[in-house]
Amino acid sequence: METHGVSAPVDAPLAAQLGGDGRLGRGGVAWSIFQGGRDPYVILMTIYIFMPYVASVMVGDPVRGQETISRWQQYAGWIVMGTAPFLGAAVDKLGRRKGFLALIVGAMIPLIASLWWAKPDLTGLSVAATMAIAMIVNVLFAYSEVLHNSLLIRAAGLGSAHRASGLALALGNFASVLALAFTAWAFALPGKVHWAFVPAAPLFGLDPAAHEPQRVVAILCAGILLVGAIPLFLFTPDAPRTGVPFTRAVAQGAGDLWAMLKTVRRYRDAAIYLASRMLFVDGMNAVLFFAGVYAIGVMKWGALEMLAYGILLSVMAGLGGLAARWLDAAVGPKNAVRIQIAMTIVGLVAFLGMAPDRILYLWAYDPAANAPLWSGPVFRQWPDVVFILIGFSNAVFISGQYASSRTTLTRLTPPEQTGAFFGAYAVSGVATAWLAPTLVTLGTRITHSQQGGFAGIILLLALSLVGLSFVRGGGRRLA
Repeated sequence: METHGVSAPVDAPLAAQLGGDGRLGRGGVAWSIFQGGRDPYVILMTIYIFMPYVASVMVGDPVRGQETISRWQQYAGWIVMGTAPFLGAAVDKLGRRKGFLALIVGAMIPLIASLWWAKPDLTGLSVAATMAIAMIVNVLFAYSEVLHNSLLIRAAGLGSAHRASGLALALGNFASVLALAFTAWAFALPGKVHWAFVPAAPLFGLDPAAHEPQRVVAILCAGILLVGAIPLFLFTPDAPRTGVPFTRAVAQGAGDLWAMLKTVRRYRDAAIYLASRMLFVDGMNAVLFFAGVYAIGVMKWGALEMLAYGILLSVMAGLGGLAARWLDAAVGPKNAVRIQIAMTIVGLVAFLGMAPDRILYLWAYDPAANAPLWSGPVFRQWPDVVFILIGFSNAVFISGQYASSRTTLTRLTPPEQTGAFFGAYAVSGVATAWLAPTLVTLGTRITHSQQGGFAGIILLLALSLVGLSFVRGGGRRLA
């Protein structure tokens, strides 16, 4: 239901045609592999490796770098907000969509790879050109999600859609961790450790002085996306051609979108919940997006630390989904979401009190006066360890929120209106995609600190908690 367009419930003929028997076939597996090829871009490029490099090296100042990145992400959010809901509403009217997806992926691959030329001395791409390319890729990424999700029922059938969705998430995490681990082994660790299984120098002659080990992730992510996309275009079935022109499909989809919003408006608790979700999902997305830039600026970590941090937090994020299932069953999904938001606020407040010479605001720490905790290449001091532990908490509760928030909506909506409400759910995920980056930009600019930028995210999450307090229902049982 959730992924069959943005507004229309699955009709009886389609359900009969695509019901499936619960077994995941070749088309469903190919659909899942696509997400495994797409997600490493988010992990390596936007969170842990490339954008922190842009902030600290190309911009030259993590504070100004955070402001620059958040400003361009704000522009991307405006574009997605104004266009993605209409694309989602029109997609079922268009019929065939793999052609549109092929155009989008075909544009993303060279654009991502071109970021290799974002050189530290700015002789390749300028900062503005780098961020403009990244903004376009982020918008195209959002479009690819809309079209990819709309193919789920065709790919796997109703009976095994949940299997394909779960496999896609697992493959996305697995591919991201594998890419991070390969980058560490091939490019970051050589020359810094003398372990037998690590090459003596970075592979392919990459020059650390030119920050090529950080820049090469652009080519790596482009290649992974290309390989991951091929099975989908070969084996995943497309919807039949409708013959409806694109402009008419958009107009009809806009009408369906308006009808969907009018339907949702009649159900008070679900409407309040979706309004609150617009705040907390935007805030949590911002925590993920800016986590790497914040860590490299505040904790003064380098590329190797960021790779290790990314691997550890990606593993913990995978555990968050399992924790969410237990929490949903124990306290009900709405209370689970409230706990997840509250714990994320606690984690953010703790983040703001960390520095290489300070632990949680109160404890001064002199690295020179304290022996290293171990002889390894990273995380040798207590502030590093505490910062990682806070990151573990955020990873578990933020990833769990994505699962619990979806379940909460099923407790607040009548079954016969599931399609409309999950359409509004999809819209709420992008309607305020610009808000958190805007607050981060303003907070960073006003306070001249990365901590000030993150304070705006805390405000968003706190407001969403207030909104959820007015929502009735959402317990362990269906209303």
